[in-house]
Amino acid sequence: MSFTANDVKDLREKTGAGMMDCKKALVECKGNMDDAVDYLRKKGLAAAQKKQGRIAAEGIIGSYIHMNSKIGVIVEVNCETDFVAKNPEFQNFAHDVAMHIAAADPKFVRDDEMDANFKNKEAEIYAAQLKEQGKPDKMIPKIVEGKLSKLAEEVCLYNQKFVKNPDKTVNDLINELTLKIGEKISVRRFYKFVVGEGMKKREDNLAAEIAAMTK
Repeated sequence: MSFTANDVKDLREKTGAGMMDCKKALVECKGNMDDAVDYLRKKGLAAAQKKQGRIAAEGIIGSYIHMNSKIGVIVEVNCETDFVAKNPEFQNFAHDVAMHIAAADPKFVRDDEMDANFKNKEAEIYAAQLKEQGKPDKMIPKIVEGKLSKLAEEVCLYNQKFVKNPDKTVNDLINELTLKIGEKISVRRFYKFVVGEGMKKREDNLAAEIAAMTK
């Protein structure tokens, strides 16, 4: 399948990869655009991973407040230079990550940060459920291991599917932005606030209030 200069340009706009890389991808994939995107993503992820070893001490605090003002998120997203921190695309990314956190409610940033007590408690619950289901004892540890791996996709930010595009994980987006901008991009920490969370709510007893008023 042949391709044109416009195809190269379109591929570059879709992936953020260099012109020569896009041309090579189309040659390797015989002009198939979708295959070329996958080709560059695979190559791009490798390139992005090399950048992840760098130090990223600059960045911004992104934020998101839900429309009813009951949920708020702040997140620290890092890059290598103050120049990139001022980049609108980087800033929009930080806002999107904060919005994702508000919606997806991750508990940890990465799977290697999962709290041991949390994992052990979940493992115990999984094991008890499997035993109740009649699974053979020798199979339970293997099944629990698989469930814990699946759990990371639910509770770890980097592993979660991005709410605005479930075809990609948050880590995929970080790698793509790293490749496009040319600097290490990472999420360091986040905090989610929910109005009234952890507080004892008032329990109204209308009948008792009326009785007290009429005494």
